[in-house]
Amino acid sequence: MLTLPASVRIDVAAEAVDLRRGFDGLAAATRSLIRADPLTGHLFVFLNRRRNRIKLLVWDRTGYLLRYKRLERGTFHRPTQPAAGQGHVELDAGELGLLLEGVDLRGAARRARWRRRPFRVRGGRRLGARLTGRRPRARPRPGGGGSPAGPAAPGHFFLDTPAASR
Repeated sequence: MLTLPASVRIDVAAEAVDLRRGFDGLAAATRSLIRADPLTGHLFVFLNRRRNRIKLLVWDRTGYLLRYKRLERGTFHRPTQPAAGQGHVELDAGELGLLLEGVDLRGAARRARWRRRPFRVRGGRRLGARLTGRRPRARPRPGGGGSPAGPAAPGHFFLDTPAASR
């Protein structure tokens, strides 16, 4: 089990790496492929060419920590392809956990989540936090309308999500 704070960024190298490399070799790969400093405390993930082995490299105040996993069957799959010109893909902790279990996330859809926007300062005044998106609200369908399964009974409500109201 791997527990990571929310402040830790997880970067997966876009290119295959020779996993015979040790601490220093993977730190050099972090600098050259991912273009990041391996001493930041973020987690860096490397796959081999056959994608049946994975190594995780992280710096923890006193030294490097290296974790290595080999799948006996199957392969690891990156959930997304890197953008053009990028040497890595950024994941969150949940995606990393599923990646380590060998789950293919390429067809998975992420549902909209609530997140708080940071405070903004305008004209020397600090404005409050703004919400991204709205909370779903219950509303009756016009004309007592129904769902595709059939008409709804009077008084039934449906969730109005931001995507559905656009």
